[in-house]
Amino acid sequence: MTGVRNVVIDLDGVMWVGSDAIEGAADGANRLAEAGCNVVFVTNMSRLTVGEQQEKLARCGVRPPVEVVTSAVAAASLLAPTERVLVCGGEGIVEAVQEAGGAVVRNSAGGIAAAEPTVAAVVVGMDPSFDYAACGRAMRAVRAGARLIGTNHDPTYPTPSGLEAGGGAILAAVAAAAETEPIMAGKPHGAIVSCVRARLGPGAGVVIGDRPDSDGLLAEALGFEFALVLTGVTTPEDLPTQPPPALVAEDLAGVVDALL
Repeated sequence: MTGVRNVVIDLDGVMWVGSDAIEGAADGANRLAEAGCNVVFVTNMSRLTVGEQQEKLARCGVRPPVEVVTSAVAAASLLAPTERVLVCGGEGIVEAVQEAGGAVVRNSAGGIAAAEPTVAAVVVGMDPSFDYAACGRAMRAVRAGARLIGTNHDPTYPTPSGLEAGGGAILAAVAAAAETEPIMAGKPHGAIVSCVRARLGPGAGVVIGDRPDSDGLLAEALGFEFALVLTGVTTPEDLPTQPPPALVAEDLAGVVDALL
């Protein structure tokens, strides 16, 4: 990995696990910025807003300025202004849709009329309150003609107590009920690739992440190398992986040591 100028860093499983910061990760990100790299944090977690992700990074010790791209922002880039959007997810999606000029209809028992108003798109992401009724409302909207947009396909995400169901699991339920294929926005798909490219300069790059099926494929889409860390979903027992990483390290600090 020589001549790296652009660095894309995942969040969950790389910078933290749940609310627990990974030791040395913030220092590693700061070292990259101090070395003159363009550092962009890119996450498939859609529940939190960009500001909340930035605040979380600051609490971990990452020094500003901090650039964050979320799968919610990528999903919102697929919407047309003024479209009515049924949101099956958290405030991160709500904020992104509103900033894109969309009108939010919340998929919750208290937030959607019994008549279930017509919407142009249904955006699905991480939603801890997701239940059978929410799945039905989203499914019916799609069957009525709304586009189904998924923030990401990740079936799980890491927590201090182990893996939990991710936004991709919720999306799979809605897609199965609607009998349709969703439009994907997050890593490694085109919408988020475009968002990341818009924030990076020219030159070689590396994507640092814990998921080959999202971070590794994002690296391929960007024409970057892939550095795999073992602090998240992927463990030593999962090796080798596809796509194969250019570098495997115990954590982000180890990747930074190799890069610098």
